[in-house]
Amino acid sequence: MIHVAVGLLINKRSVFIARRHQTAHQGGLWEFPGGKVDKGETAEVALYRELHEEIGISVDHAEPIMQIKHDYKDKNVLLDVWQIERYRGEPCGREGQPIRWLAIDELQTVLFPAANQAIVEWLEKKFN
Repeated sequence: MIHVAVGLLINKRSVFIARRHQTAHQGGLWEFPGGKVDKGETAEVALYRELHEEIGISVDHAEPIMQIKHDYKDKNVLLDVWQIERYRGEPCGREGQPIRWLAIDELQTVLFPAANQAIVEWLEKKFN
């Protein structure tokens, strides 16, 4: 099981997303930023570290939203999903990945990994 911390940056009725590198698992699809939880690390610590490494922000406060288990046949993942309440900096693609703010009511117009569907549904319910 691969444990992943995921952060939802929400600005009014938009959410920040990034495109996965083509060579990554589920490459080319859009995702909510985050990354693997390292051994001995809490999901919250991993979230803060990964968001700084990937998109250049310093998280001041995040709230846990949900956990999602998904079997991709070749990999099992556990997503620890957090809503980012306060952060410093302007999110950017520090690893060269395409990024964008996407209106929550347009989330169905881009392709996400299957494990992200529950996140999309939660966002649509909460903000529409």
